[in-house]
Amino acid sequence: MARLNSNYKKLAAGYLFPEITRRVQNYLKDNPDTQIMKLGIGNTTEPLTPTIIQGLHQGVDKLASIDSYTGYGEYHGELPIRTALQNMYRTYNVNLDPEEFFVSDGAKPDSANLQSIFYTDSIVAVQDPAYPVYVDSNVIAGRSGTFNTEKGLYEGFIYMPCTESNGFFPELPSQKVDLIYLCSPNNPTGAVATKEQLKLFVDYALENQAIIFFDAAYSAFIHDPSLPRSIYEVEGAKKCAIEINSFSKVAGFTGVRLGWAVVPFELKGENIQPGDVNKTWMRRQSTFFNGPSNIVQAGGVAALSDQGQKECNDLVTFYMNNAKLIRKGLDQMGLTIYGGDNAPYVWLKTPNEMTSWEFFDKLLIETHVVGTPGSGFGPSGEGFFRLSAFGHADDIVKAIQSIQENLRI
Repeated sequence: MARLNSNYKKLAAGYLFPEITRRVQNYLKDNPDTQIMKLGIGNTTEPLTPTIIQGLHQGVDKLASIDSYTGYGEYHGELPIRTALQNMYRTYNVNLDPEEFFVSDGAKPDSANLQSIFYTDSIVAVQDPAYPVYVDSNVIAGRSGTFNTEKGLYEGFIYMPCTESNGFFPELPSQKVDLIYLCSPNNPTGAVATKEQLKLFVDYALENQAIIFFDAAYSAFIHDPSLPRSIYEVEGAKKCAIEINSFSKVAGFTGVRLGWAVVPFELKGENIQPGDVNKTWMRRQSTFFNGPSNIVQAGGVAALSDQGQKECNDLVTFYMNNAKLIRKGLDQMGLTIYGGDNAPYVWLKTPNEMTSWEFFDKLLIETHVVGTPGSGFGPSGEGFFRLSAFGHADDIVKAIQSIQENLRI
């Protein structure tokens, strides 16, 4: 008898972004002529840069000739892109082997899939608020209890609150956990962890034989040289951390799809010897995945070239200028804001103690601007709201102007 995985029924009704879409569509049914300004989902808007386009074309052209045509590639990515990633990490004074890189179709799939190689009874700790895929993938895997609607959390998970009082970086778990999800720069709060803060978690993981999943998808937006772009800048991290990253935001590959995970040979854990995690992830990838598109990988190599990096840095500067516009506009209104300095997200405290969804509806109706309710990222996100700097500059200006002129607070 075929049965569905019942863990899917545990998922809280209405994934965050589909719920946003539903509310906007309902509003437009009654207000069809309204122009909606989107500062919500972190989807890039600017075109791919010339060097990347050239790289993609070269990838296509190779397939047009019998002399250069390639079929299946290496399961963990072609050597040129893994070598280019190795060289990029060297600029952080981090030395990795090309065999420790696994190129994929994005950081989100990696975030969801990596948990599958660990025991289903693993105790999971997540930053709160956190990107929903961390939690939802572990719910589907069967590691949680039911969703507590009153508390806004899943029973069985360890939530590590990120609040105003701790600068939006969590305290260490008070109990032993097995898998830890950290994200820096953080989505949604925009907070960036210091080396000292990460060292606390690395030491905890080593002591408790835990594994850290470190999401660095927004690391290119860090401009403060004192802040780490990789967890491997912290001593001991190769023994306890898997790092996930992406071309989506820095190179505009949200739809092109390309990312990577770093699985160091030195990783250890309970009954895990050095090299075991790397081999197991390779086994998983070679079973379920044939590697990313060879065309896309050619674009990734171009993005990692000297000229490609220059163009990507220009793109990052463009989006961070948008973040400055958002911060300045909201600050002029006297609103309490965080983030937006080393990350493309601005974390806004909702005025007058409004709930996140109450503020979403108010912002939509009064200003026609769409953002992301903080409660959709976890219980500690309640009372906050995320605004994204990914957008055309003119649209950002219009949206902030509308908020300044029409939001009644």
